Amino acid sequence: MKRLVLILIFASLAICLNAQQQAPIKYGDNIEAGGYKKVNGIRMYYEIYGSGKPLVLLHGSGGSIRNARPKIDYFKQYFKVIAIDSRAHGKSIDSTTKDLTYVQMASDIKVLLDSLNIDSAYVFGQSDGGILGLLIAINYPNKISRLATYGANLFPGKEAIVDEIADLIADTVKVTKDFNTKRLYSLLAYQPNITDSDLKKIKCPVLVISGDRDAIRIEHSIRIFNGIENSNLFIMPGATHYGSVERIDLFNLALMDFYNHPFSKVSFVDLFTHKH
Repeated sequence: MKRLVLILIFASLAICLNAQQQAPIKYGDNIEAGGYKKVNGIRMYYEIYGSGKPLVLLHGSGGSIRNARPKIDYFKQYFKVIAIDSRAHGKSIDSTTKDLTYVQMASDIKVLLDSLNIDSAYVFGQSDGGILGLLIAINYPNKISRLATYGANLFPGKEAIVDEIADLIADTVKVTKDFNTKRLYSLLAYQPNITDSDLKKIKCPVLVISGDRDAIRIEHSIRIFNGIENSNLFIMPGATHYGSVERIDLFNLALMDFYNHPFSKVSFVDLFTHKH
């Protein structure tokens, strides 16, 4: 009987130890992987996981590193994942009271990458993160070797964004008294201001992704695709603005294919006319 009790005690201890070892990583609040850098008058927070080619993850408006858990879990197996809390988001410390601009936020990321001695990286940007990715590719082309965006837009308003979401943004800016909310929604309401001529400056391969039921109009994502010389387009079926989480296996497959295989923009016309 004593032997049985001892066996049960040791078994329980083993289970407890195993559970502790497998405790989920606190992405977005992991002191072992995280750090701060002084960047353009703020303290920018980031976390690094894995090894290999750098892959920068940029979250959407109001988001943070915490939202990237499924992506970090998967991509850290293959890349050196650098997850970033943008200015005025997450654990990044921004005590300024200036209006936010995407141009400034893109500069923040460029300076952070410089401070981490990263010359060129793969980048994935969700929503606002996609806008930042486009601006980095436009203004700091040497920093990005490949860019994937999900649900990015070139300018605000109903030509780019579905009516209900555009109305929500405009109404929130009008009625909110909260400083941080006003700051974030004003960013959405009045920016970005990326032109077609800006898109022509992007030379790195780009994968433009959108959900078929996204907040961003499909025709707007097509405009981005048509405006970038070296781009591919993926409209994710059965997906909203959060398709990278809703259909994560499909999303991971698409990104791995884009990052790991030679880029191609061969068209059927090229094949039909034997130009390729």
